[in-house]
Amino acid sequence: MSGKLTAIMGPSGAGKSTLLNILTGYRTSGMTGSITINGHERNLSQFAKLSAYIMQDNQLHENLTVKEAMHVAAELKLGNELSKEDKENVIQEILEMLGLPETRNTMTSNLSGGQKKRLSIALELVNNPSVMFFDEPTSGLDSSSCFQCISLLKCLARGGRTIVCTIHQPSARLFEMFDHLYTLAEGQCVYQGSTQQLVPFLGSLELVCPSYHNPASFIIEVACGEYGDNVKKLVNAIQNGQHDIRNGQPFPTAQLLNNADANKKLNSALATTGTTNTNSGNGAGNILLSYTHNDIAKQYVILFLAGDGVVIPMEMATLGEKAEVTSTLLDSSLPVSTKRYGTSELNQFWIIFKRTLLFSRRDWTLMYLRLFAHILVGVLIGTLYYDIGNDGAKVLSNLGFLFFNMLFLMYTSMTITILSFPLEMPVLIKENFNRWYSLRSYYMAITVSDIPFQAVFCVLYITIVYYMTSQPLEWSRYLMFLSACLLIAFVAQSVGLVVGAAMNVQNGVFLAPVMSVPFLLFSGFFVSFDAIPVYLRWITYLSYIRYGFEGTALATYAFGREKLKCYQIYCHFKSPTTTLKELDMLDADFKIDIIALIVIFLVLRISAYIFLRWKLVSQR
Repeated sequence: MSGKLTAIMGPSGAGKSTLLNILTGYRTSGMTGSITINGHERNLSQFAKLSAYIMQDNQLHENLTVKEAMHVAAELKLGNELSKEDKENVIQEILEMLGLPETRNTMTSNLSGGQKKRLSIALELVNNPSVMFFDEPTSGLDSSSCFQCISLLKCLARGGRTIVCTIHQPSARLFEMFDHLYTLAEGQCVYQGSTQQLVPFLGSLELVCPSYHNPASFIIEVACGEYGDNVKKLVNAIQNGQHDIRNGQPFPTAQLLNNADANKKLNSALATTGTTNTNSGNGAGNILLSYTHNDIAKQYVILFLAGDGVVIPMEMATLGEKAEVTSTLLDSSLPVSTKRYGTSELNQFWIIFKRTLLFSRRDWTLMYLRLFAHILVGVLIGTLYYDIGNDGAKVLSNLGFLFFNMLFLMYTSMTITILSFPLEMPVLIKENFNRWYSLRSYYMAITVSDIPFQAVFCVLYITIVYYMTSQPLEWSRYLMFLSACLLIAFVAQSVGLVVGAAMNVQNGVFLAPVMSVPFLLFSGFFVSFDAIPVYLRWITYLSYIRYGFEGTALATYAFGREKLKCYQIYCHFKSPTTTLKELDMLDADFKIDIIALIVIFLVLRISAYIFLRWKLVSQR
């Protein structure tokens, strides 16, 4: 109900979170039935624009300050509709309302549990949603923080919003703060109505709550069977949630009213209260749901209305009758908006891109350790293979250097990106579901943002080793060598993104290196192409390491390079042509290697997006 705080309560396994996930639209499969709003079938896309779902865990970016997190939310949700000054005023007002103004410059990672919970709420309040759902908002908080949290929800509800939350077993102090209660047991409704009417309702069924006993604890104990098997009796008495007990209303009877009786009583109630339908669509309407899950039939009914003092009798025999009556009261549908998100996808990309760059700058491991590793390994390899590039007696060692380049660039690029999506997935699920941005914008921003860093690291490393190992000092060969190495790094990044999008951290970290072994074996370094069995040669065409190794070898030894220096009596590989013949690369084409790497890069990037979308849907 608009302006009211509603709690969904019940013992563990009763179906609280399942019901909440369905009401929010977070779960859209595995059930049957309908959800109506204002008497109309719910349009999930439109409803999502008016609602927000704050999940149990505080899914926040810990590398942002409170102010920065709020600014990102404001830019994504409000777009260009408000000026920068107006957005700043909105942020300041929300932070003051939630008691967070002093934490504006505090890193999210340094906030307390209660502050993180309030920040999670603040981020979703930016666009002022009409309906807000909370899954166990007091989870992990002490008694004082719990009271502050529920007080905050009460305040938000009094502001005209519909607030619905699941809660396991609140204290008596917290229980009194809820206006409306919906209690579940074994997937069925055992009570729906005001919290003040709970004890009298139970008493009418000879379930007397002891004096000074928490009513919330008592209904949970009854639902768990501590006072006998009373679930069926409660379900029948409350008509499985089809009756809503309000203050001053009689308890349900076994006799059900027909449509005419219900409409007559409804009109009488409205005439008594003098209330008219003032719902403009900004508040929530009726949400009626009946569904089956895991072969257990369940039926839930929750009533949310805009306007104060509206009394709606719910003594109707079927779900269809309820929908028919509510449509007479709330005949307006939710407002239709052509905008799915608060701002354009291009603007979303730019905002997320800047946020990701900020993460990279503040993440010491991601940024500075990678930079240090590329420089250190570059100097180490340059020292180990010092001045061998033009020595005809050390060609085999130089080929080993070329292959190690592929190996180093592959693993440094792959392993860091394997963690990108698994670590971001909880936040991505929350922000994408609450319509902060599209998956396309997020994917493009998160993948493009690391390309400049990887390019800089690769250029530094290649420049160091290329000069120290005395490779041909010609700009054309250097640029060819560098382009092949850059593409290897980008393709390896893409492999990491695919593995990270398709698997969890544990499986990905193990499988990614293992999956790279066939590509290494068929790279042309260990076994030349003509020595590979015919029925296995097709694997070489899939090996991106082969194209990278072949490209760097051609850049080093092809295109009419002069004979190498020989400081011994005989150097078998003094002629670069001999080396290419030994590698079976005389007919190789550098352009084909580059094109093949680009094609593999694009295929992997598209595959990573498809896997990410699949994983996003499957985890919901």
